[in-house]
Amino acid sequence: MIRRDYHRASFEEQRIAKRRRRSQTKGMARSLDHLPAGKRAELAFVVELLRTSFDEAISTRQAERLKNGRILRIVLYGSYARGDWVEDPVGRYFSDYDLLVVVADEAHTDVLEYWDGAERKLLAELSAGKRLRTPVSFIVHSQAEVDDALGRGRPFFVDILNDGVVIYEAESAPAFAEPQPLEREAALAEAGAHYEDWIPPASRRLELAAFAVSRGFTNEAAFELHQAAEHLYNGLLLVRTLYTPKSHNLVRLRNLAEQIEPSLAEIWPTEAKFQKRCFELLRQAYVKARYSRSYRVNAEELAWTRERIELLQSRVIALCEARLASLRDPSVDS
Repeated sequence: MIRRDYHRASFEEQRIAKRRRRSQTKGMARSLDHLPAGKRAELAFVVELLRTSFDEAISTRQAERLKNGRILRIVLYGSYARGDWVEDPVGRYFSDYDLLVVVADEAHTDVLEYWDGAERKLLAELSAGKRLRTPVSFIVHSQAEVDDALGRGRPFFVDILNDGVVIYEAESAPAFAEPQPLEREAALAEAGAHYEDWIPPASRRLELAAFAVSRGFTNEAAFELHQAAEHLYNGLLLVRTLYTPKSHNLVRLRNLAEQIEPSLAEIWPTEAKFQKRCFELLRQAYVKARYSRSYRVNAEELAWTRERIELLQSRVIALCEARLASLRDPSVDS
């Protein structure tokens, strides 16, 4: 697997500056010829599913502004756009299709209001294994949000513009704003603030989980473990890319984190049913541990999950500290 380099010191700023002229939307790649025919067919199906699901979601709205929502663009980014995707049945690691869905109005970025149906349909199709056999992760942002991120040199969006492939575009969709270079000092200040906002609180969440376990509050412990993992993934994403999606979906956060640091996939082994069940219980904990009477998790499952999150914590801290060191000193390789 190819590890993405998110080092943004002075030589990286020069690289971005050189590529700005061809980074306008009209210059983005539009061909999927590097993908097998089966993958191209899957992506065509995914695009159609996203569009029809969105149309269904807005069809019941009363306000004209909400009823007339538009998907402006769908961009494939990540490993399938670059051509370094992984399908490893032995290690049970499979790259996702990573998609950026750009809508005209920020109101239509609300996941629960407009995109929950699409997520459920994609999971059902993946489980059926007929029309879709590759996992799909998508994020939704308005054109204004993307343009603002590009104008501030956010590495995550700049890389999408440079490496992504447009797989759907509405008629008369506006071009993206021209990306601007990010000054190293500004990146350091912002990344450092994100580290303090997310990484130390993750440790406190682990302490709260341990206390809950000691008192036999298993559901509360599961929720705190979910929050610890969520904080760690958010912290890594923000320190490394200055971006994280507005989501409590642990699978989505994990996918984005593993995309920039593939070694993190080792945190959650899947060889045994017990291991897969533990991660699924953690994923569900944000909602079900608090609100569902049917949610059950035992001490053994909590102990294993806590051990994995502590390993995640040590890896994330090391990765974040390396990133901050590279921003302080451009000669340090993150």
